[in-house]
Amino acid sequence: MAETGIITGEDGKDRCFWHGNLPEYQRYHDEEWGRPVVNDIRLFEKICLEGFQSGLSWLTILRKRENFRAAFAGFDFEKVARFGEADIERCLADAGIIRHRGKIVSTINNARRAIEMRDEFGSLARYFWAHEPGADERPEVFDLTHLRANPTTSASVRISKDLKKRGWTFVGPTTVYAFMQAMGLVNDHIEGCYCRKEVEAMRCALVRP
Repeated sequence: MAETGIITGEDGKDRCFWHGNLPEYQRYHDEEWGRPVVNDIRLFEKICLEGFQSGLSWLTILRKRENFRAAFAGFDFEKVARFGEADIERCLADAGIIRHRGKIVSTINNARRAIEMRDEFGSLARYFWAHEPGADERPEVFDLTHLRANPTTSASVRISKDLKKRGWTFVGPTTVYAFMQAMGLVNDHIEGCYCRKEVEAMRCALVRP
């Protein structure tokens, strides 16, 4: 990896370094990470999976994502909100996911909080996009130094505090910032990565909810 944080793939494209050219991880980098999301189900999935990722590698979560979707009703929060003790035990017995009781219970709790948020704001998307950081909170040039230095930001701290007030759990500032990166609330593809311009174009064209 060069000091820029950019690596060149077998296809000749320059990308952020962190996927390590692993095919499934590279595909996630190219096709999902940072691209704006406004679908409530996918937003709920992303924030829950970031919570499960805490203390683990994202690749571990990515490889188990289909299992998580099966275990948690496709992350349809209306359905997850109705989960009870039998569902918790079922998930704890599921070797295909991360069997952490606290995180499983948190997902059910957060589904109930998501319904409240949707009812208050009209959608999860409207809530999260209302917290998009302004240009004054973002670096003029996003490089490797900024990527390494920012496990949290002032925006992620604000969102985390507000979510916790609303009863959400496993939504610390670091988890929230990873969620912001993944769902496109910020564009953290490094300068020089071919995806950066694509993502920025998508963000410019996006009609905020």
